[in-house]
Amino acid sequence: MSAPGRLSLNQETIRQWSVPELVTGCAAAGVGALGLWRDPVRDFGVRRTAKLVAGAGLRVSSLCRGGFFTAADPGGRAAALDDNRRAVEEAAELGADTLVLVSGGLPDGDRDLVGARGRIAEILSELAPWAGGHGIRLGIEALHPMFASDRCVVSTLGQALDLAEQVGVVADSYHLWWDERLPDELRRAGEGGRIVSVQVADWVTPLPEGVLLGRGQLGDGSIDLRGFRQLTDAAGYRGPVEVEIFHPGLWAREGAQVLREVIERYRAHVE
Repeated sequence: MSAPGRLSLNQETIRQWSVPELVTGCAAAGVGALGLWRDPVRDFGVRRTAKLVAGAGLRVSSLCRGGFFTAADPGGRAAALDDNRRAVEEAAELGADTLVLVSGGLPDGDRDLVGARGRIAEILSELAPWAGGHGIRLGIEALHPMFASDRCVVSTLGQALDLAEQVGVVADSYHLWWDERLPDELRRAGEGGRIVSVQVADWVTPLPEGVLLGRGQLGDGSIDLRGFRQLTDAAGYRGPVEVEIFHPGLWAREGAQVLREVIERYRAHVE
């Protein structure tokens, strides 16, 4: 079995695999790129991971995640900036194309969305030159509005584009499929060469309690995934298309079986 050329597998889709299992399994299936997460990579070792990935002939399409910029106090702001600088360094060591940024929700007791977005813009103005100096592209990921309170006050691609002209954006089907402005905002992003990552998962209802783990397997839900990919293509994006699914049902299965299914579903619904 050989995977489609643009398919990248996000590490969380088969989180039951260790880093070596992930690299070995993807190389055997012909998956050429991986989206990695900081915690398991640091547990295994950033340098060890970089060596293993490169030795298998794979590339890192993204590292997740940086962000969480919305703290209102100076200490929280400084801590966020320090952590994101480390994330940039880790991404550079891994040879990642992009550091994905989840911007953060409202601080406890805060109801000021505009103020929180303003603090994100302020930190990005400092972080972007640091990332550029390390050869890393930053990608702001807009999350579905249901996450605005606790995870991400950036809810649309337009808001992500407005935050910082020197920073790219991540286009994730799960978070953006509902927005009628999406075609226009993707064109806007494409004109500036600012689409730095494309991720896909399906929208399946009813959502589970907690909603974070409700991403559906490709083809199981409501999203026109091929249409979404075609919109990003029309905007000029030519990079990897990363399958990022958080679902306990997939994590409970044998990893190689899940990967085979992902490849089949990608061919049927995305390619």
